Amino acid sequence: MSERIVVDPITRIEGHLRIEAQMDGNRIAQAYSSGTMVRGIEVILRGRDPRDAWAFAQRICGVCTLVHGLASIRSVENALDYKIPQNAELIRNLMNGAQYVHDHVMHFYHLHALDWVDVVSALDADPKATSELAQSLSSYPKSSPGYFADTKKKLKDFVEAGQLGIFAKAYWGHPAYKLPPEANLMAVSHYLEALSWQRDVAKLHTIFGGKNPHPNFLVGGVACPIDLNSDSAINAKRLAQVQDIINKMQVFVDQVYIPDLLAIASFYKDWGSRGEGLGNFMTYGDFPSNGMGDPSGYMIPAGAILNRNLSEIHEVDMNAPDQIQEQVAHSWYDYEGGKETGLHPYDGETSLNYTGPKPPYEHLDVDQSYSWLKSPRWKGNAMEVGPLARVLMLYGTGHDQTRELVNMTLSKLDIPVEALFSTLGRTAARGLETKIFADAMQGWYNDLVANIKAGDTRTFNETSWDPSTWPSSARGVGFMEAPRGGLAHWIVIENQRIANYQAVVPSTWNAGPRDASGQPGAYEAALEDNHVLHDPEQPVEILRTIHSFDPCIACAVHVTDPDGEELVKVKVR
Repeated sequence: MSERIVVDPITRIEGHLRIEAQMDGNRIAQAYSSGTMVRGIEVILRGRDPRDAWAFAQRICGVCTLVHGLASIRSVENALDYKIPQNAELIRNLMNGAQYVHDHVMHFYHLHALDWVDVVSALDADPKATSELAQSLSSYPKSSPGYFADTKKKLKDFVEAGQLGIFAKAYWGHPAYKLPPEANLMAVSHYLEALSWQRDVAKLHTIFGGKNPHPNFLVGGVACPIDLNSDSAINAKRLAQVQDIINKMQVFVDQVYIPDLLAIASFYKDWGSRGEGLGNFMTYGDFPSNGMGDPSGYMIPAGAILNRNLSEIHEVDMNAPDQIQEQVAHSWYDYEGGKETGLHPYDGETSLNYTGPKPPYEHLDVDQSYSWLKSPRWKGNAMEVGPLARVLMLYGTGHDQTRELVNMTLSKLDIPVEALFSTLGRTAARGLETKIFADAMQGWYNDLVANIKAGDTRTFNETSWDPSTWPSSARGVGFMEAPRGGLAHWIVIENQRIANYQAVVPSTWNAGPRDASGQPGAYEAALEDNHVLHDPEQPVEILRTIHSFDPCIACAVHVTDPDGEELVKVKVR
């Protein structure tokens, strides 16, 4: 009898993802991804004022602190054909771009790096040799022997205290870790540095949105007025703060993140041949220069890539009933037309029906329903969304900076182009697009300042705010590229109230279960692609591939454990 490995929960930042891996010897034969808590935000939103929807939808997640709010706002604006001022579009781009840079850096150092960096091994490092290594990689000023000696002492104090604190829950000493002690110490130092750095970066959301997390938004624009002579609006001082934040982003990405990424990846080039899975990628498109109604002005193009074919980009229509559909054949939901039915989100249903085992349970019945996540499909195809999809789309459509960065990475690591389609490629893509967005933010900032200097300070369009101006029936979709991938909210408005609301989120695309045809989701397919486990009791290989997607299941499941207990277990049958 083959063994089944269970990792529950699998994430470091949000713990409602369960992976069950059916083994064939030491190789993963089949994998099953299960979201273990229910989502019900759609039910909560029915009957409410569409202008308030963003405040509820934004609470879907506390990690991606603004993306659901922005998607919700856009859905209402799309339904009402509501145009927004250019300044509002630029501010939204800046806020979303800051989310990318913040999320990706935090993901790399605080979620994913610990799959490649042996923290305990750093205690054996020579701070002087670590300093020489760091200085050979970049000009970042914090690279003296004393700086790394201080980090080593902090780490030693953790260990001697009998607990690793923030570095707990890992498999230190596992033979799959390949970095020398000095590289481990450098990465741990930058882990701690990123904790301090992110506090400053998050202030951009506070400047434009009033607070962080969950900054304020507004149907018809943004909630921050521009008045250079007011202390309670966006003024010269606050604009200078934004410029300072952008500078800090660029320095850290250029001098710390990218060099660390390339240095660590150079020891794990074998991961360029595993973890792809589907070979299908999709983007919704985002970062408009001329409004969401003009896709030609999107910085990230929209489209679908099938079977790795970057030369053919298929059009994605968010409104076409036969394109994007959600299936529930293996999900704990019912559809009025039966569980084999696929529904476009405008017609989406949220009817909960848990038929799984009573917790605590040993294993899921994967032949039946086994997840609280649905199975979205595009024209019947399982698709991957996220940084790799975006980088491939930019590369395939001839984006110069992307091509330059990708080619530089492949050359420095001396790996073939096929390595893009892998766990390593997914991790590299996230870093490369972080640089792309950090650089793009300077352009959006410059455009905003130029508008203000020219006398344009409008951030809100009041023309369609009053519900009495709305049609009796309307529907729309608000889509965007969130850090973790294509995100869209579909809304149906009847008599000025929400009649139906459906969110299809990146983690649902990637982490969803098998569909009615037996097609696995992106997580499942990736784990089934060339994964051999060194030790089933310490499945770091599973963590590496799942974490390469940046799994945050908060967007797909919204109810937390009422006891607030951390339940981390690895079981082997």
